Amino acid sequence: MFPRTALLSSLLICFCFAQEAPKTPSAKDAAPQNPSPMVEHARAHPRLPDKPPDGRSENLSLGTLFIPANLKLKSPTPVLFFFHSPDYVPEIAVTRNKMIVVNIRIGVGSSAYAKAFTDPELFGNLLHETEQKAGVKLGPITLGGWSAGCGAIRQILNTPKYYDQVQNVILIDGIHTSYVNGTPGPLESDIDTGPLQVFVKLVRDAMAGKKHVLITHTEIFPGTFASTTETADYLLKQVGLRPKPIVRWGPMGTQELSEARSGNFLMLGFAGNSAPDHVDQLQSLPEFLSSIRNGRPRL
Repeated sequence: MFPRTALLSSLLICFCFAQEAPKTPSAKDAAPQNPSPMVEHARAHPRLPDKPPDGRSENLSLGTLFIPANLKLKSPTPVLFFFHSPDYVPEIAVTRNKMIVVNIRIGVGSSAYAKAFTDPELFGNLLHETEQKAGVKLGPITLGGWSAGCGAIRQILNTPKYYDQVQNVILIDGIHTSYVNGTPGPLESDIDTGPLQVFVKLVRDAMAGKKHVLITHTEIFPGTFASTTETADYLLKQVGLRPKPIVRWGPMGTQELSEARSGNFLMLGFAGNSAPDHVDQLQSLPEFLSSIRNGRPRL
């Protein structure tokens, strides 16, 4: 078990000091993220029960397979590959949504996750190993990632055969890139758009009904690399969408500020610029997964 206090401490350290932007030839290496000096106390930050649900766990060559006790296996069985979370969060999510999950934690920073999947055969081998351990064919395939884990999703989707195999994608407050000149501003920042092109393609395909895609972002401003708000704005501009301002409660007591939707694509913007606000996004995974599993993504 991963105690809640240990979880929060480790995530705060990761969020405040060690997040990395993708390294690209056109941008300088990103410095560690500027730690947020603010923690607000007006809004509660509820957490999922720090207890794994009943089920069977199997170690894989990379990550852990979890099969909920209440799930009757049959071919095909829906599967979630989730990146950058303690095991119990995606395990609770798939138990509620009648799926199995492969949860993968590699290290700190999106570059660590991207580097692991530069081998174009790794994801295919992992998929085959999961089917062997579960004893069923898998599908539909959902990729999900929080924070740095979105780097793995970017790398996997850049391999065309895997892009075609994946039906659903959940990117939780984790799409980053570098600043072209290494620093933001002074007004709208000049961001390195190269690493974002696969996400542009993904959003267009979701708008056309070919994929199901949910993207979230917060108001967190890392300072040394592009925020999830800046990358969200870029993606929407490329596909001709504008975010609609709203004010309403989201999952786990979060506050939604904006949304953009078209076809099977949904982007949600949330309030908050501190580490607990970032963790709120991960804790909302069960509801995000339910949204994308039930037809057009919506909350």
